[in-house]
Amino acid sequence: MIRAVITDFGGVLTVPLREAFVGAQQRTGVSSEDLRGAMLRATETHGGSPPLWELERGEISEEEFLRRLSAELPGEATLQGFGAAYFEHLHPNEPMISFMREIRARGLRAAILTNNVREWDTLWRAKVPGLEAVFETVVDSAWVGLRKPDPKIYELTLERMGGVAPEECVFVDDLEINCAAAAEIGMQPVHFRDNAQAMGEIEAALAA
Repeated sequence: MIRAVITDFGGVLTVPLREAFVGAQQRTGVSSEDLRGAMLRATETHGGSPPLWELERGEISEEEFLRRLSAELPGEATLQGFGAAYFEHLHPNEPMISFMREIRARGLRAAILTNNVREWDTLWRAKVPGLEAVFETVVDSAWVGLRKPDPKIYELTLERMGGVAPEECVFVDDLEINCAAAAEIGMQPVHFRDNAQAMGEIEAALAA
């Protein structure tokens, strides 16, 4: 029997992340092609470790992350102000937040498992009104040194929830790779594509 719903933050409890990235790119003037290229070059420059992964594990600061990428951008391009512009365009997904609030009211347990950035902690939490009242546990990659799809971060989430088995959990994420990792440890995954589809699949899992 399903006892808990564990959900991602960005792209599930918010609008699609691409909307925020487009807004940030327009503000900074850095195209998605240039950003991808800078990410690849920065990965090669620093020994093959993607700087985004290091950032989301809390191993480097946002400042260092942006410095590495800016150094790989063409001309005088810079990512200064990227984070602020990103959150300006990252809006809450109100229907999904309300659905999770209802899930909790029905006596089920709820948690957030997110790959995130330390410096963004207050910014992302502010996007989920009443977060602490709805979600009993929040596991943020930047504070625990692990990131999805590492199985250890899913196991850590279950440990912090206390007494919940993997097969008793629905896991919701907008990335298939993260859903696949959850399935491997026994959780029931829901690959979020839109509100109606995700809510329907969660309800089906709860009814089964």
